[in-house]
Formats: sequence, structure tokens, C-alpha cells
Amino acid sequence: VLQCTALTLGLLLLSVARGLRPDDAGPPAESPLQKPTVMIAILARNSAHSLPLYLGCIDRLDYPKERLAICDHNVDNTSVVLQEWLKNVQKLYHHVEWKNVQEPRSYPDESGPKHWTSSRFKQVMKLRQEALQSARELWADYVLFADADNFLSNPQILNLMILENRTIVAPMLESRSLYSNFWCGITSQGYYKRTPDYVPIREWKQTGCFAVPMVHSTFLIDLRKAATRSLAFYPPHPDYTWAFDDIMVFAFSARQAGIQMYVCNQVHYGYLPVPLKPQQTLEEEVDSCIHVQTDAMVDRPPIEPSQYVHVPMPSLDKAGFDEMFLINLKRRTARRDRMLRTLAILQIVPSVLDAVDGSALNSSQLQAMGIDMLPGYEDPYSGRVLTRGEIGCFLSHYHIWKEVVHRGLQSVLVLEDDVRFEPQFRKRLMSLMANIREAQLDWDLIYVGRKRMQIKKPEKSVPAVRNLVEADYSYWTLGYVISQQGALKLLRAEPLSKMLPVDEFLPVMFNKHPEVKYLEMFEPRDLKAFSAEPLLVFPTHYTGEPGYISDTETSTIWDNEGVTTDWDRQKSGKMQQQAHIGSSAQNREALQTQPVGGSAAAREEL
Repeated sequence: VLQCTALTLGLLLLSVARGLRPDDAGPPAESPLQKPTVMIAILARNSAHSLPLYLGCIDRLDYPKERLAICDHNVDNTSVVLQEWLKNVQKLYHHVEWKNVQEPRSYPDESGPKHWTSSRFKQVMKLRQEALQSARELWADYVLFADADNFLSNPQILNLMILENRTIVAPMLESRSLYSNFWCGITSQGYYKRTPDYVPIREWKQTGCFAVPMVHSTFLIDLRKAATRSLAFYPPHPDYTWAFDDIMVFAFSARQAGIQMYVCNQVHYGYLPVPLKPQQTLEEEVDSCIHVQTDAMVDRPPIEPSQYVHVPMPSLDKAGFDEMFLINLKRRTARRDRMLRTLAILQIVPSVLDAVDGSALNSSQLQAMGIDMLPGYEDPYSGRVLTRGEIGCFLSHYHIWKEVVHRGLQSVLVLEDDVRFEPQFRKRLMSLMANIREAQLDWDLIYVGRKRMQIKKPEKSVPAVRNLVEADYSYWTLGYVISQQGALKLLRAEPLSKMLPVDEFLPVMFNKHPEVKYLEMFEPRDLKAFSAEPLLVFPTHYTGEPGYISDTETSTIWDNEGVTTDWDRQKSGKMQQQAHIGSSAQNREALQTQPVGGSAAAREEL
């Protein structure tokens, strides 16, 4: 058996504005109302990996810290994390209630820690009901239920939800898919129903507070409303005939009590992971949490752990490569900081290469380096010539190729600073490289991120290596692995004197560029180029999106500093999203089902 701790925390902050008044003054103004009392119910099971981040979000809520924390049961050190947190913050609380219970290490009918069985549903419903009852007994005005892997990153979340004045209201949480913590439709049997209303709300195309039949995972209940006296998580309502499922039981209870549920999306409130399949493991759940953490940093500040719990520093390495280079312009400090933090979470330590700033290059420098544009080159979308930004980008990669050769490096990972990582990036990349070594594949370059340009037919799969294809014409140099042999081939082509953008040069070197006149300028064209399938990194932003920055297109033309260039939404096709790849052109032979991010359990399917 494993001991589990049920923890109830409450805090009532009294704040009365007092002032002195002269004897001849009138009666004092009435003091402002105190904030309503709130309890936060934390349901934590197998959550040691997410609790520091979750508790950090709770710490930063701009609200008095009335909390209720309930531990389900765990096979890791979830309760240890909660106890450490409580020990360090308990002086902030007015009411602390401990309840010790003995629980089995696992439910008898579960196939794994992510398997929702009847026994587990019943236990969760009982714990939620216990939390609801505790809030009632403590005369809390509100109770917030928030699962321990939901990261409430907006400090104003409680204030904003209370202002909505709804009996049950949920802040819409973001995941890396369309999944969220609400449903827009429900069948007569209580199951999820797809409706046209869902996507516009989930993608913030429609904003506001919307009446919905289901909210779950994180939601606020206004216990001051009389109708909430009929709410119950357990036992199910006497008329309940739907499946035995905690969120369905509660939605039915709300319906019977005449309570409408709402979800709000006027601002960004926080994040939640995509649910795993029943057969998946705790290790995969940790990977999913890591991805939520890294993806959140693309457009918003990082989710910081609680300062009141110890978070061990992960050991960092090169992920099996001889070297890992991160290309970054010194003046792009925000990108550098995000990438360094992200790579640290992925347990990768990079060598940062200060990129060549094309905007700082002058004609004399270009001449001294022997740089000349490939005769006849023009941008395939705008028709313009090479830009100095593109020259700076090329030189940055060129310097890496030179270092690979100079240091005798055999396997090097190269990443630009504007990439978004796919789930399990490190694990999947290391597994791919291990399979390549086992197959003794002769390779020069392997894309881990690119824009596939040949989309009429499938690319050739690689025998004995899953998730790998022979690369056809591709754009972008977001991320790739290069060998000593590959770097030598690129350098021997002497590309500085006949330069074109680096992502056009690479397909020339593996003889897949559609422009014959470019191919004719380089011999030999025998670079052995492959690509991960599916890809492991993507751009953080595409042309025209908020936050999109281009240092290659926003520049000047290569041989005239007086002629400026800028990206144009219509003409800058290179950084537009991948064009649709029809079913007949999919690289199915190389595809392998990925463990994280597939369909959710049936009760949470989207």
C-alpha cells in the first residue's frame, strides 16, 4: 500500500481600509468589500513532474491564497512535493486540514496509470465530492477545481472568473491540439458531440463567455448561488443513466440542478496537456508535460516552478551528437533566451554560434570574402535577387560546416533559433540516430525540420530505418544533422563565389532542385540527404502571423545597400506554411505512430 495525503488549505485575508478624519468631518465612507473567500481543490496523482509548475502558478495568483489540495494516490513522490510546498508556505494559511488515507498502489482493474477504470472514476468522484463538501463546511464563497497538470499561467484568472458572475464557469485552457477543457455538444447518452461552434471558440476566432454543456479539468463554482446546494460529484443523481465517468456525472448533476455551464476565452488563461491513451506510461506523461512547458514559451513567458519546492537541475548533454550548434543573432536576445531555456528543459546543452548579421555587412566585406551571387538567381516568389540577410544566414551555416571539418566532428545537430519542438523531440531524434547507426546507413545530411516542396508523389522510404525518407526538394534550414563527410562536400562546392540562399543550395547539392541552371553550376551533386518523417521541429511563426520576424527578407539586396527589401504576405511564399500534401503523396511507408499526442480517451476525444 501507499500512503496518500488529503490536504485542505484555507485562508481568509481581511483587508479593511481605515482612515483618520477631522472632528468636523462627516461620517467616514464605507469600507470596500473584502474579496470573496476561495478554496482551490488540487487533485494530484502521479504528478511530481507537473506539481512544481502547477504550484508555481498557484503561488502567483493575484488573489488571497485559500486553497484545498487533495492527493489521489501515486506511484511517485507526488505527496512529497505537496508536503514540501505546504511546509514552506503554511504560515500564509488560515486553515490547514490533513487527512491520511491508505490507498493501493494501483487500482485492481487498471492496465496502467493512465487507464480510467470504474474504480478510478469512483475514487476521483469521491475525492471531488469531499473537496466540495469541505468548501461548503468552511463557508467558502467559491471553490476552484484545477487538475494538477493544468497550468493557470494568468495571475488574474480568479478575479476574472469571479467577475463573470456565473454559477459554473471555466477559463478556456490551451493545448497543442484542438483539445481543451470544454465541450460545445453532448449526445443524448452524455458523450462528446462535434459541433461547428467548437473550433471558432477554441481558436479565439470568437471570444467571450459561452454557454456549453460541459466544462472539466479547471472550473470555478460560485457556492453562494442557491442552486449549487444540489450539485454533487458523488453519488450520481438518482436519474443518472449515462456512462460512469466523473465529468459526465457532474455535468448531469448541473443539468438537473438547472445550472448552465460557461467557458470564457477573452484572454489567455493557461495550458493543459492532451490526454494520453490508457496504455501509455508515466514516462510519456512526463514527456507530454515537457512539451507543454516548451511550447508555452513560443509566444508567452515561461511557466516558472514554485519557489517553495526543490526542483532538481537536469543533467545536460549533447543528446548523443559530437556537437550541437544553435544559430542566433546577438541582437535577437529574446530568441536566444527562449531557445536556451527550451534546450535546457530538453536536457541539451548547445554551443551558441553568433550568426552573421547580414544588415551589418558592407560591399567591401563581401568583396574581401569573395562573395558573389549565383548568376541568374532570383527569388522564386518575388523575383528579387539575393539579400544581405540571406548572405548572413548562409555564412552562419557555412561557418558551422567549416568547424565540423576543422574539429573532425562526425555527427552534429544544427538548429536555428526560431523553431518549435515536437513532443518527445530528444527521445525521437536519439532513437532515429540509433536506428541509422544500426542500419549502417551512409548519410551526409538529415533534415529534422523543413518545408517539403515536392508534394505530388511520396518520397522514397529508407529500408531498415523507420521514420526516415530520402529528401526531395525542400525549403528551410530550421534544423538538420550533418556529418563530417557532408560538411566536406558542401565546402568543396565553393559556394561563396556563386551564392544562393542556403535552403536553395542544399537541394542543389543533393541534385533535387527543379532549376536546371542552378544544378549546372555545381559538380558533383552527390550529397546524401534524408529527412525525419514525421518532422521533429517546425517554425515558431509563419509569414504574416503575429510575432513573425524575417532577418533574411527584411534586408537590402546583396550588391546595393540603398535598395531595401521586406517580406510581403503575398510574395513571401517561402515562409508560408507547408502546402497540403494529398493522401497519394504521403510518406506512409516511413511513418510510425508516435506515442504522445494521439487521440484522447473516448470521454475526452477531440
